[in-house]
Amino acid sequence: MTCPGEAVRWCKSSYSNQDGGECVEVAGGVSGVVPVRDSKLSHGPVLMFPPGGWAAFVSAVRGAVDQEW
Repeated sequence: MTCPGEAVRWCKSSYSNQDGGECVEVAGGVSGVVPVRDSKLSHGPVLMFPPGGWAAFVSAVRGAVDQEW
């Protein structure tokens, strides 16, 4: 992913494991969007979410985890 004039730092989810399981990375330092990718496909597609949408998604996932379905 190229973001002209902006440094991109990818951070892997703390829920990702070392066995190559379901790994998600989120990039910081990009204005106006939250880039998300599959860490196994670091040169693959990147999903771009608006910050408010990403925050709502993370909040919903955290709520679901707290309920321990």
